[in-house]
Amino acid sequence: MSTNIKIILMSVLLLLGSSKISALDTTQFSDAKQQARYTALTNELRCLVCQNESIAGSSSDLAQDLRAQVAEQIRTGKSDTEIRAYMTQRYGDFILYRPPNEGKTKLLWMAPILFLLLFLLVFVGIVSSNNKTSIEDDEELE
Repeated sequence: MSTNIKIILMSVLLLLGSSKISALDTTQFSDAKQQARYTALTNELRCLVCQNESIAGSSSDLAQDLRAQVAEQIRTGKSDTEIRAYMTQRYGDFILYRPPNEGKTKLLWMAPILFLLLFLLVFVGIVSSNNKTSIEDDEELE
């Protein structure tokens, strides 16, 4: 085998080996509505291991278990709201990509604004204090 062919084969093997393996979800429903619900729910629930992926796109063992739980609950006739409530009761609000707008989450959304206001107050206080001292220094010089 020539050197060029070896290099090409090695490159192809490296590219194939380093590509991310996506989740292979074989869950199927006989009803198209149930399949659509399953797809929507698994896309809006966060993988707790990957944290930046939905359970639909994650290949972690936990994501596989969560997908199985969602499928089982859909098959038993639970509503989307009940499934979300079950998941948040068990895993907390972090499992939702869109957490409810209540107490803790409001504080998280408001924190940057509060910090900005605090920074502005401190900045204005420092600037006005510097102006007072510079005015007093000017008066002493006269």
